[in-house]
Amino acid sequence: MQTDVLIVGAGLAGLSLADQLQEIGIDYQLIEARERIGGRILSHSFGDGSFDMGPAWFWPGQPRLAAMAKRFDLEIFEQYAAGEILSEDNRGTVRRGIGFSSMQGSYRMAGGLGELTYSLAAVLPKDRLHLNSKLKLLERQDARVNAHVEMQNGSLNIEARKVVLAIPPRVAERTIQCSPDISAQARSALSAIPTWMAGQAKIVAIYDRPYWREAGLSGDAMSQFGPLVEIHDASPFKGGPNALFGFVGVPADMRSARDDLLLELVREQLHRLFGGVLPEPQKLLLQDWAQEEFTATSEDRAPVRGHLAYGYPNSFRNMWNNSLILGSTEVAPQFGGYLEGALEAAENALKLLQEKNVNVTNQNRPNLRQAFTGNAI
Repeated sequence: MQTDVLIVGAGLAGLSLADQLQEIGIDYQLIEARERIGGRILSHSFGDGSFDMGPAWFWPGQPRLAAMAKRFDLEIFEQYAAGEILSEDNRGTVRRGIGFSSMQGSYRMAGGLGELTYSLAAVLPKDRLHLNSKLKLLERQDARVNAHVEMQNGSLNIEARKVVLAIPPRVAERTIQCSPDISAQARSALSAIPTWMAGQAKIVAIYDRPYWREAGLSGDAMSQFGPLVEIHDASPFKGGPNALFGFVGVPADMRSARDDLLLELVREQLHRLFGGVLPEPQKLLLQDWAQEEFTATSEDRAPVRGHLAYGYPNSFRNMWNNSLILGSTEVAPQFGGYLEGALEAAENALKLLQEKNVNVTNQNRPNLRQAFTGNAI
């Protein structure tokens, strides 16, 4: 199979780049190692509700996401933050009304962020997207790159002029062989870029009603006792079921050994925090990103503390005469790590493709950001 651009990774960045190439008529193929699209975006359904197990929020001042929501007519709503919050000290003592709702003012997407990735995938021709397709080897041959892809039922060779790695840099460095190999400096640069949120685990507790709201609570809680260190309301915009979610503070190696014990401790903590307000949850959903081979490496198992200054590594610029390009949120200079950063990285990857003449012209391409000027949240 031959193409102009091979995109590796069907998360938000890869899907967005494919969408842009589709719009300007550039031939491409998009491969994804998982059996699903979305990457770190994952929305689980329970009853009539949909709950984000990966990222859930975005913020004012992030125009690309606002434009995407408007383009696909996706409803957005503000994170619920009305009512008092709870705090738990390192001895398990619970206090009410101390602190503030840290996510107040952020936005969520009705139906979960999976609605965004499903909408992007729906506008792509089905023969351009290949799931269960793991890139194993890239061979540079003259002006083209030969990609060796392992599929569920065999293998596939894709010959491309350019390859965009829209996956975490550390995952790319660990899983993809290159011939000739990239420089030791470039490999070191990729390994040094932490994968945003890759060491995190998230638990969603689902209830038939928002009992905490009825008790004058916002659903926000901060804990020094755990196992959840930060809890927020995760309820749908309309209807139910309702939910709380929390980030797990237990180290990745410890929590992976006893999922059952972790969930039992979460039940105890929710009862301790909310007292008689909450009944037994209908369901506890656990997503441990540190155990996802296409998200986290061993170096990512320790969570990142605070937001990082991401950007494109200088040692990777003009790699293989710019035929090998990075395109995940971790290389976005302004919004690196955020959902907005994935869209920023896709835009920047397209610019690099244009600079090096992949028969790409943007003369007739509508500027989505200008089209939605004044409509951004």
